Amino acid sequence: MTDTDGDDEEARVTLVVRHGTGETTLGVRQGRVLRDVLLEYGFSPYSRATERLNCGGRGLCATCGVRLRAGPAPDHWHDRLADRFGYPRLSCQVEVEEGMVVELDEEKLVWGRRESG
Repeated sequence: MTDTDGDDEEARVTLVVRHGTGETTLGVRQGRVLRDVLLEYGFSPYSRATERLNCGGRGLCATCGVRLRAGPAPDHWHDRLADRFGYPRLSCQVEVEEGMVVELDEEKLVWGRRESG
């Protein structure tokens, strides 16, 4: 499935979202916050428990974690720690400035599990 973010002429990048039913490619306007884009297109970065109980994208609760399989290096303090120890990155702290591949953690309970190896 392919979709685009509006119909204006602003710079766009490719965002590939891997989810439970497959993979979706989106054309997203540069500078958007990843969490907002995901929610807009119906891809929740949250678990069922945190869908309503979260900080609203302020980088405080760590419940909007996703796996960035290709994309920007971590620059938020939480994302640097998450990357170092194998935990998901906060989608509310990632701007879509370049093409990226995002994988939703379909099995997380609250914050997301640590990747092994």
